[in-house]
Amino acid sequence: MRRAAKVDDNQEQLVYELRQLGYSVQSIATVGKGCPDLLVGLRNRNWLFEVKDPAKWPSARALTKDEVEWHAFWKGQVAVVQTTEEALEVMRGLD
Repeated sequence: MRRAAKVDDNQEQLVYELRQLGYSVQSIATVGKGCPDLLVGLRNRNWLFEVKDPAKWPSARALTKDEVEWHAFWKGQVAVVQTTEEALEVMRGLD
């Protein structure tokens, strides 16, 4: 039986801020097995984000073994972000 997905403390605020800016945001953290936390969309574009909490120690922000493997396997876009600003930078870079 799978445990409930751990969601970083800053994820709710990040989701709120992106939605306020007009992005659609879907949490996919419950997929598990290293899959990123958020699916974000705007104007027919999609981004995948693994959210890490900047308030935690660097060792606690490291990708898990499953996350490392998932990121290595994935042939599309995926990024690790800690803040809304970092997410926006990634999305601007792909426009």
